[in-house]
Amino acid sequence: MIGIVIVSHSKQLALGVRELAAQMVHGQVPIAVAAGIEDPENPLGTDPIQVYEAIASVFSDDGVLVLMDLGSALLSAEMAIEFLPEAQQQKVHLCEAPLVEGAIAAVVATAAGRDIHQVMAEAGGALLAKATQLGVVSRPLSVVSSNTPTTNGESPTPEIRLIVSNRLGLHARPAAQFVATAARFQSQILVQNLTRNTELVRGDSINQVTTLGVRQGHELVITATGSDADEALAALQALFANNFGEAARSCCSNKEEPALKTGFPSQATGVGLPNPEGEDNVVLNSPPAFHHKVTPATHGELSGIAASAGIAIAPIIHYQPTHISIKEYHVDDPEAEWQRVQSAIHTARQEIQAVFSQASIQIGDAEAAIFDAQLLFLEDPVLLEAAKERILGHHLNAEAAWQTVVDEVATSYHTLEDSYLQERVDDVVDVGQRVLRLLAGNAPAKVHLDEPAILVATDLTPSDTAGLDPTKVLGICTTSGSATSHSAIIARTLGIPAVLGVDAQVLHLADGTVMALDGESGRAWVEPESHILNLLAAKQSAWQTAQQEALATAHQPAITRDHRQVSVFANIGSISDVQVAVASGAQGVGLLRTEFLYLDRTSAPTEEEQLEVYQAIAQVLDHRPLIIRTLDVGGDKPLPYLRVGLREANPFLGWRGIRFCLDNLDLFKTQLRAILRASVGHQIKIMLPMIATVTEVRAAKVILGEVQAELNQAGIPFDAAMKVGIMVEVPSAVAIADQLAAEVDFFSIGTNDLSQYVMASDRTNPRVANLVDALHPAVLRMVQQTIQAANAAGISVGLCGELAADTLATPILLGLGLDELSVNPQSIAGVKQAIARLSIVKCEAIVASALQQDSAVHVRELISTSVTPPA
Repeated sequence: MIGIVIVSHSKQLALGVRELAAQMVHGQVPIAVAAGIEDPENPLGTDPIQVYEAIASVFSDDGVLVLMDLGSALLSAEMAIEFLPEAQQQKVHLCEAPLVEGAIAAVVATAAGRDIHQVMAEAGGALLAKATQLGVVSRPLSVVSSNTPTTNGESPTPEIRLIVSNRLGLHARPAAQFVATAARFQSQILVQNLTRNTELVRGDSINQVTTLGVRQGHELVITATGSDADEALAALQALFANNFGEAARSCCSNKEEPALKTGFPSQATGVGLPNPEGEDNVVLNSPPAFHHKVTPATHGELSGIAASAGIAIAPIIHYQPTHISIKEYHVDDPEAEWQRVQSAIHTARQEIQAVFSQASIQIGDAEAAIFDAQLLFLEDPVLLEAAKERILGHHLNAEAAWQTVVDEVATSYHTLEDSYLQERVDDVVDVGQRVLRLLAGNAPAKVHLDEPAILVATDLTPSDTAGLDPTKVLGICTTSGSATSHSAIIARTLGIPAVLGVDAQVLHLADGTVMALDGESGRAWVEPESHILNLLAAKQSAWQTAQQEALATAHQPAITRDHRQVSVFANIGSISDVQVAVASGAQGVGLLRTEFLYLDRTSAPTEEEQLEVYQAIAQVLDHRPLIIRTLDVGGDKPLPYLRVGLREANPFLGWRGIRFCLDNLDLFKTQLRAILRASVGHQIKIMLPMIATVTEVRAAKVILGEVQAELNQAGIPFDAAMKVGIMVEVPSAVAIADQLAAEVDFFSIGTNDLSQYVMASDRTNPRVANLVDALHPAVLRMVQQTIQAANAAGISVGLCGELAADTLATPILLGLGLDELSVNPQSIAGVKQAIARLSIVKCEAIVASALQQDSAVHVRELISTSVTPPA
């Protein structure tokens, strides 16, 4: 039976609601309460750990419905879900229904045997009866507004009505998918939030759709007028049915707390310090002490919002983005001004794509997808039409026209009641400022630190944060921002401690002033006294002890219950990554993305520069395997100084990966020489990307042989027995895998690219990205075929796509027979734990059934029901 959880700041209120609701169904429905905090002087507040315990106490596979009152209750509930196992998270639903009426409606519907979505709908509409009785509404809420267009004078417009199931509704990513899908059709698509009784808005406008404030449980009506109206509505309905691919995701994905960040070797850092933000400030990481009584600040202490856990002690350095001064004036050639805007947007799109590429390497595709919505912002027809009208209709200059429309969009976000959606204004401002900078001809601002420091700023945009170097930026302290902003999410992913929303006095501190900050408690100290440093040191020590205990198992081999050992390697993109990987228990590096050596510079790296990096990484690995992928640029990874000549209509199908390298022999040979020279005394392997034909492999091997001969002639040592493998990420490579296996020593399956090529869908394009799912049976059959060819040839086969880090997919990957998995360093411990809970026999049975499913959704359901979640 469905469980009900009541979250309130007041324990007495919650207990009263539970008693009333229980009486309605004679105690038949399990109801749990999470309310108040353990503080006799100020008992009002919410605690995520209480909410977690309440959910666990009534958890059922039928689902759990969580009802909340105002303030931090929602954030506490969202974070509580993060503590649950992934398989359980998707069965917990947050509902915006009124606490008393919603609870009564929910328990009655549950007792009647309704499913979770029906119960949510009942709770969400709980005020209708009261409102109707009081005469507040004169029509049923399900009736569409009278201004809905019709296809002709008599026939009604085709429409669908949907209940939104996503935990956070149509936030940035699902809103982008909705708009992108709507934009694929000729029909005019309008959408209305019936729950909030909004006006109809255009379905192809990212801003209008987002400002509907659609949250979980809201009812929408979507209409379509045109020749392909039915197809458009069917496509949109499919998005909702698939939960926009977000079944087990939420906006605030907590990462493990990073290791000590300090600019001074003698100053350690860490115990739970009081949280001066009171009950509405909810800390995002460790469970203990989420809420504390407000206490007077000590000398030099600053109170803020806990946004990214960890301790940092270092000198500060201020970051101030370049101010863009805008003047408004009349232009005589408005067409030329409009062309300037279009040109700036084109360049901005290229820049954002480059940011996406770099972010994918550094923080992973999932978090980098934040920038998908920014790309869609640049295509928003409402925004572009408004800017064009100001320029052509009022002869306004490009800078002033663009700034005006961006300000209007930002204002529309600020006026939303939903605080989470209000925070998406950061992305609007980020991309708006990027275009404005290009129009003004200003150089891009970058955070560059010569020495490790804590960054102090008014605010940081998502683009600013994604470009930070965690080895130099030890902490972030800003005067604005929130824990659920995209910048905060990126900071947590990068492992940079952050305290936001501190007093503006911090902006007046001199560069070089020593600061300590605790990203868990949301506090910072200017020139901290010794007792503060001692407290932080104790906290850090306690955390490190807990981490060491957790990592102890991560450093053990990954062995299934029936004694099959699976290698767990790391995907890395820098020297700092390999240090984290080894510390996290990696048995080697399954993928070194060498693109990082070529980014953020005006020319390609020299042989000596590359040699130094490869040797440094191999040294850290200490004879563990190191697979170096040769340069993979093109498609979504352009490099400004490597001109490709003609602009490609389909860059993912164009001059990229091995194709590019075979046509740039000097570049390719330089990298091969560096890799070969670094191989002496180390277990280094070469991996070729984007192989589509046997001819490409043979051509690359000929070039490798030429380089080996040159080194031999020069008397330069290298490992003559170094193994050569390929990435299997193109469908043609799967089709001829038996032929390719005869040419190489190993395969590594790249499911990120393989998925998009199999499904003919660009994974960076929000219009079709929902189709790209590596658990689709079509993709899994390709993986199976590749493994079978490798086994027949007696070569090893691994998988280094993001699928490897998804512990839900672990049974599938083991059952398919992979020899190794390569994941981001932060996922190593979790993947090893998942392997230890499984048996190969059970996994093979799951695979046999999974390959017969008709969708990725059904594959996921199969896994969830076949594997018992850990307690």
